[in-house]
Amino acid sequence: MLIQETKRGLYCPAGNFYVDPYRGADFAVVTHGHADHARWGSKKVLTSTSGKNLVQARVGDKTLVQGIPFGESLVHNGVTISLHPAGHILGSAQVRLEHKGEVVVISGDYKTLPDPTCEEFEPVSCHTFITESTFGLPIYRWQPNDVLFEEINAWWRDCQNQNKTAVVFAYALGKAQRILGGVDREIGPILVHGAVHRFLDEYRAQGIDLPDAEYASVEHAKATKGKALLIAPPSAMGTPWMKKFRPVSMAFASGWMAVRGSRRRRSMDKGFVVSDHADWEGLLGAIEATGAENIGVTHGHGETLVRWLQEQGKHAWKLNTQFQGEAGEDRTEESTEASE
Repeated sequence: MLIQETKRGLYCPAGNFYVDPYRGADFAVVTHGHADHARWGSKKVLTSTSGKNLVQARVGDKTLVQGIPFGESLVHNGVTISLHPAGHILGSAQVRLEHKGEVVVISGDYKTLPDPTCEEFEPVSCHTFITESTFGLPIYRWQPNDVLFEEINAWWRDCQNQNKTAVVFAYALGKAQRILGGVDREIGPILVHGAVHRFLDEYRAQGIDLPDAEYASVEHAKATKGKALLIAPPSAMGTPWMKKFRPVSMAFASGWMAVRGSRRRRSMDKGFVVSDHADWEGLLGAIEATGAENIGVTHGHGETLVRWLQEQGKHAWKLNTQFQGEAGEDRTEESTEASE
């Protein structure tokens, strides 16, 4: 088989390289810059041109990172490799491998909803498709972007009426930029935690339209108290840093907010169902669009998705990878600015 599951990660024996390895490798193809996919230790990494700097920041300067444009191919040890948009975050890629007529696509993380802060998901025909299943249950169905951001904008206005700063907790890379790109920038000032701020220049350099967002300093906190929207990573929750923005109304942005009780368990005033992963319908649609008969399912609710696919006549199986999906993204942000 062109791709194999190993203790180090997904391995292509014909080309002698890994895709998103858990530990360092001589040569790795990395789908995107989240910590559970882009890890330290590899000597050379291939990723997309638009995601190159985000991956480099994650794996460190000692790793040689090469970026190639989406759709362009190269041959490594006889295996043709090309990258295609995954729609997850800026630069996120699906990896297409071809060798002796066999085609495998490894999706990484992906979403099929449109998102102006990253490249749109592109279905890629293949014989075998390796898909994530973070939200691989029928209960997960995302609402359209216009409905979502109407809710967020209305909550922000309501916070201003109560003279409270509106605080949204969202993962610093990907989801925070998506919220920035979708809110009504005319409502008021926008502040961002340092863990979010450090990525904004790279997004803008790639042509992503984001509103003006000030670093959430003490001075800006005082000047915008009761008016601002503040975007911070989950790691900032409950830290002394948060005190300078009081009084606040707190919201959590995550696909897990679709599950009743999630907001209450996090002691949030509001929960917004926002995810950079495909929902149930998105997963099924993406799989169908590939035309693949062989479906490997990675992290998340894999057993349910595998069972459903098998009932549809597909050859489907579960891969026991170390990818963490949105559970990993909602962990403490790996930043020295986490508590500021």
